[in-house]
Amino acid sequence: MGRHNIELSIDGRPAAGEVESRMLLVQALRQVFGVTGPHIGCETGRCGACTVLLDGHAVKSCLSLAVQADGSRVTTAAGLARDGDLHPLQKAFQERHALQCGFCTPGMLCAALDLLNQNPNPTDGEIRDALRGNLCRCTGYQHIVEAVAEAAVVMAHAPQKI
Repeated sequence: MGRHNIELSIDGRPAAGEVESRMLLVQALRQVFGVTGPHIGCETGRCGACTVLLDGHAVKSCLSLAVQADGSRVTTAAGLARDGDLHPLQKAFQERHALQCGFCTPGMLCAALDLLNQNPNPTDGEIRDALRGNLCRCTGYQHIVEAVAEAAVVMAHAPQKI
């Protein structure tokens, strides 16, 4: 079991740290880099609470090794806002009451943004399909689907690829 120095960008800021070979990305984000947005839930990739964007694509950080992120760009839900302004997806979640306890929200936001970056005009079914790996026990999903659809309309007029 070795230790490795890794360098990456987290939410647009350079970061460097030492991680063990077997350390999961979610553990490194939280324990080494102090980024607590991605949550540790099931630790098996089923709940999606740990979802982040790795080089623009949604990944479950509890299934990714930190050393695999060396040289990459990691974006968490906290990194979606720009200059103090919420991302359209964050605004839509707020306005559509698409969150309650907030535990699943960071992962939902990252998974939804990956969808919207690939498909800027998804149907409700496509939204539900893209979010199927992210579990929520509070909202019942309808408000989340509505928020993603609303954000898609806003983003179509002012694209913000992350």
